[in-house]
Amino acid sequence: MAEISFYHLINSTLEEVLPVLLKKTLDAGKRAVVMAETSERLETLSSILWTAEPDSWIPHGSLKDGHPEHQPIWLTISWENPNQATYLFLTDGATAVSLEGFDRCFDLFDGNEIASVQAARNRWSELKSEFHDRNYWQQNGQGKWEKKASAGI
Repeated sequence: MAEISFYHLINSTLEEVLPVLLKKTLDAGKRAVVMAETSERLETLSSILWTAEPDSWIPHGSLKDGHPEHQPIWLTISWENPNQATYLFLTDGATAVSLEGFDRCFDLFDGNEIASVQAARNRWSELKSEFHDRNYWQQNGQGKWEKKASAGI
């Protein structure tokens, strides 16, 4: 059973939030898979991870880099877990075929787009039958995260 956290982005963009969450993932000694919807978006996210930190980068790779077993963060547009990650990050409405093997799943969505919010609500509802713990986080006016809802088995 995975813990699924929905992150409703209001004051920050995915490009601002994802590197922070991935840095925390690495600091906790965990590996991650990041799923995006398109190859172009994947390249954008990769570029951001190279430049997110002023004095370093966030280590990651994708199919074009190869050697997934050596990549602490794997970027993909396909459902896969070649680096044996326990954290999954879903971006831009990407969905997981299964959460088996993952301890945590982060579903990040743009709260300023009505379609993204509705799609996230649908994903929340669909997960009711899969018996996962779900948490819903929303940014407040200062950009801080507030837990707005929880649901479990």
